[in-house]
Amino acid sequence: MQAAELFEQQIAVSEVARRLRVSVKSAYQWHQLWRDGGVEALASRGPSGSRCRLSPRCLEKLAGFLEEGPAAHGWVEDRCGPHQGWRS
Repeated sequence: MQAAELFEQQIAVSEVARRLRVSVKSAYQWHQLWRDGGVEALASRGPSGSRCRLSPRCLEKLAGFLEEGPAAHGWVEDRCGPHQGWRS
């Protein structure tokens, strides 16, 4: 992991944050984990949050809909955002 390599080189935590484009708070949390448990403590624990509740069949249907694109389902534009708004 890049952060561990930088910590081993005694790079300042704020510089690690800048180089890896993360918040200083995150870099300090990583540094604490690294100091207490080494590189192993920085290993990913997998995605956070709740697990997906869609059935395999629903996931397949969703993938198909996404591949077809919004126009196939009546949407006028491919984009939606604060400036475009929701349009159908």
